[in-house]
Amino acid sequence: MTTPDQGDARTAPRTTKGTRTRARILRVAAEVFAEHGYHDASIVKITEAADVGQGTFYLYFSSKQEVFEEVVRDLNQQVRHAMFEASSAETDRIAAERAGFRAFFRFAAQNPALYRIVRQAEFVAPQMLRWHYERIAEGYVDGLRTAQARGELAPIDPEVLAWALMGIGEIVGMRWALWEDDAPGAEEDRPDGVPPLVFEATMRLIERALAPERTGARVGPADATVPTAGPASVPATQEEQP
Repeated sequence: MTTPDQGDARTAPRTTKGTRTRARILRVAAEVFAEHGYHDASIVKITEAADVGQGTFYLYFSSKQEVFEEVVRDLNQQVRHAMFEASSAETDRIAAERAGFRAFFRFAAQNPALYRIVRQAEFVAPQMLRWHYERIAEGYVDGLRTAQARGELAPIDPEVLAWALMGIGEIVGMRWALWEDDAPGAEEDRPDGVPPLVFEATMRLIERALAPERTGARVGPADATVPTAGPASVPATQEEQP
């Protein structure tokens, strides 16, 4: 087993062909884990589905556990990249939030393995579950703090705010992007990954919560400065790191 940020020499292909082969194994492994679950998945099922030999598998991964952890890392990077790409073109924080949430919901609808594998990680690799969320939260906190310094958001602890917004995205996505992914016409009915009314209601809630306080409004004792809960990860404004 590897720690969340540690790799293995086997995971660094030296050729373009090797890079493609490793990526195919990861993609297929995600499908196998999502369909069968970690305990019923096997290296044999993964290699057969990827159309590679077991010897090829072991060039890149030492075990089923290691490839599972690499799948979590890969999905994490993909979803962060999708949100960054969507939100980075926006200059206003609220617009960036809309773009980031839309990208997350679309990714969740198109990649249901994200939810299924992250849920399995709670029992298979709990350190990876925590790493997954903390990795997202790092950039989110930084982006929110920067927007607060510009006066674009309410002065709420940015770490608490980041995790609360992540929780909203997680549960709304589970309910309307994951659980309804087999609904007839779902893709046409959900251009934003979730039904339009759901997306707009969610964003209305978020926009109201994030809106800066009006001048003269009643304020609390912490309004003079933005409190922080400690060192800090948006899906919306900071590019992902491998």
